[in-house]
Amino acid sequence: MKLITPLLSLITLVLPLATEPPPTLFRNAQIFDGETLIGEYDLLVEGGIIREIGRGLTPLAGAKVVDASGKTLIPGLIDAHTHSLGAALAEAPIFGVTTHLDMFTDPSIVQSHRAEKESGRRTTEADLFSAGILITAPGGHGTQFGLPIPTLSTPEAADRFIEERVAEGSDWIKLVYDDGRAYGIDLPTLDRSTLEAAIDAAQRYGKLAVVHIGDAEGARTAIESGANGLVHLFTDTEPEPGFVDLVVKNGAFIIPTLTVLMSITGEPGAASLIADQWLTPYLHPTSRGNLEQIFPGQSPGPTSLARYEIAKRTVRALWEAGVPVLAGSDAPNPGTAYGASLHHELELLVDAGLTPTEALAAATSRPAEIFGLSDRGRIGPGLRADLVLIDGDPTHDIRESRRIAGVWKDGVEIDREAFASAVEAAIMRADRSPDDLEDGLVSDFEGGQIEALIGNWTPSPDDFVGGNSTGDLEVVAGGAVGSRFALQIRGVIGDAIPDGWFGALWTPGMPPMTPVDLSGVSGFSFLTRGDGKAYRVILFTPSNGFQPLIQTLESGDEWERVTFSWSDFQLDGTNIAGIAIVGGPELGPFQLLIDDFRLK
Repeated sequence: MKLITPLLSLITLVLPLATEPPPTLFRNAQIFDGETLIGEYDLLVEGGIIREIGRGLTPLAGAKVVDASGKTLIPGLIDAHTHSLGAALAEAPIFGVTTHLDMFTDPSIVQSHRAEKESGRRTTEADLFSAGILITAPGGHGTQFGLPIPTLSTPEAADRFIEERVAEGSDWIKLVYDDGRAYGIDLPTLDRSTLEAAIDAAQRYGKLAVVHIGDAEGARTAIESGANGLVHLFTDTEPEPGFVDLVVKNGAFIIPTLTVLMSITGEPGAASLIADQWLTPYLHPTSRGNLEQIFPGQSPGPTSLARYEIAKRTVRALWEAGVPVLAGSDAPNPGTAYGASLHHELELLVDAGLTPTEALAAATSRPAEIFGLSDRGRIGPGLRADLVLIDGDPTHDIRESRRIAGVWKDGVEIDREAFASAVEAAIMRADRSPDDLEDGLVSDFEGGQIEALIGNWTPSPDDFVGGNSTGDLEVVAGGAVGSRFALQIRGVIGDAIPDGWFGALWTPGMPPMTPVDLSGVSGFSFLTRGDGKAYRVILFTPSNGFQPLIQTLESGDEWERVTFSWSDFQLDGTNIAGIAIVGGPELGPFQLLIDDFRLK
């Protein structure tokens, strides 16, 4: 499936890191244990682990007691198909999704997440497991997103190629067998012998081999070649006779991603999520905009609905035959949003024939079992306290999975209200225009937060093009001309690519990287103080394909105002998508302060 532009991987939301939580005792919760509704019990959590389930449990000293009467406690949800860009891991738990099974990302992102997780950080974010780099042919699907990746051409090279992916930390192996014909395009793809060799190599290294397919013929070939699972279904034609029996015989599983198949066929069903009162307060403007999208070149109508019905009938046939069906959203493709879209997927699975209980298992115990995550996906003593409290009974009506009363990740309660407040502020910013600014002021950081009166500030790393530069953004005391605060940009420029960078990106539009007409002003300015190194200001605009337009600046140990006009970048300001202030390309550590960012 087509990913959104890699520039959107710059989007992030920084939430506070959690401290060691007190014990928590849930009173009188109806418990869905990942397989079935077992009845009304108390449940005790301590140290991030479920310690005991019973009736009339005694709370430990200092325990928080949660009255769960009339509510249902379920395991944290597992999205079995994502691409975890930007704020994905912070956003997903707001909707009860505590684990992401990522189907393609830079291995360095996975390694960084694991290191921070093991150090005790990121306890309020979803856990990330990933295929890492997908296995595709030169020029094939997966090479179009701006991330330089190795590709596979021959069966003879498969063993070494898979060995390298395993060494990078791939938790399983994802292969692409899709020539694009189902979407009216022509893409190179692995030939069958190379596909078979790569599947065999993955399994010899002890890894699941899952396959991205685009049509019914590709799905059958992938299963015949020994794939453990398919990470999409198809909408081009009804499966051939015997396809379901073949999947059963080979013991394969299916992640149908009905949400994305609906978008691909032109059905805009995901937009209904925006109107759901249980989801609306937590849907960022970026998420709302994406939910309203369908795949380019598609349009709703009888033909699109008929194509989607193919996938729906195929899911029903597979499930009735006993094939494991897992819930995956394929976020952030058009028509999806992190976290929220898994609830849409559950609804679509039930519509396709699964019972509500089986749909919940498809997002909890089933993916945990199949992907070897033995510490999650169920509720039981000794398992992780990744829990979602539902104000209703989703085993009766799957749509009640959206009625979230609370989420706990590793026993830490997620601050959903803080997230809702941030969403409300983002919506207010989205409604403003440059004309609403006082003397052009976008940010002076005097609130002590990384905030903008219009648009957003986000980190701008070079990892989405294969770089290894790192850094952080932080509002610090001691702003310019006697003000209280300034934005500190600090990092280390790595050597993985020429002209690496890390910095702060201001995007004037909603969703981020949406172009805005700023031709009513001549440019922008800001105050800066640095360590004497050369820095860069980078503009992004769709008129030149988002290729970076660059100007340099030097920043010494005294505050100085720097000013840039659109004409400095050979622009007229009509469609500005982003302005980045970054360190690099000089290798090594750097530190830069900026303040009083204005349009002028």
